[in-house]
Amino acid sequence: MKRRALVIGLVLLAAVVALSVLLLTRQPYSATSIPSPLLGRVAPEVSGVSIDGGGSFSLRAERGRVVVLDFWASWCQPCQAEAPNLSTVAWQTRHQGVVVEGVVFNDSLAAARSFDAHYGSLYRSLADPAGSFANAYGVTSPPTTFVIAPSGRVGAVLLGPASVAQLNAAINRVRSA
Repeated sequence: MKRRALVIGLVLLAAVVALSVLLLTRQPYSATSIPSPLLGRVAPEVSGVSIDGGGSFSLRAERGRVVVLDFWASWCQPCQAEAPNLSTVAWQTRHQGVVVEGVVFNDSLAAARSFDAHYGSLYRSLADPAGSFANAYGVTSPPTTFVIAPSGRVGAVLLGPASVAQLNAAINRVRSA
């Protein structure tokens, strides 16, 4: 009887330790590659003036470069987790033919500007007040990231906050396709 209780206790202890290790080492948020009807198709045009007034963006004008197009919102906690990763990738790839551009999803300009200032974004963002860009891309929740090949075709779609490694892997995959 004592031996059985000892074995059960050890099994329970091992389960608790394994669960603790899993919970302590997992990422709180992680992006998932998702299928999209846009994969392999020419990306819908996105253009406009930056929310900070610091220039304009046109997806068509970026042909020949990889474009990371991220739909985000200030109220979105996963977007808050992802913002530093996008800035890191924007900085690391700035001389490698990669453009990182944000699109504000269902948010006020004041809140988006505040978010941008707080997180010190190293990439520009456009407003999408009517939701036309989000509708064209089929975005229903932020963050959703599209990686667009130099040919202008959508090469990868990530739903959720992408890590630096996930973004770099998607960029490399799209570049080599």
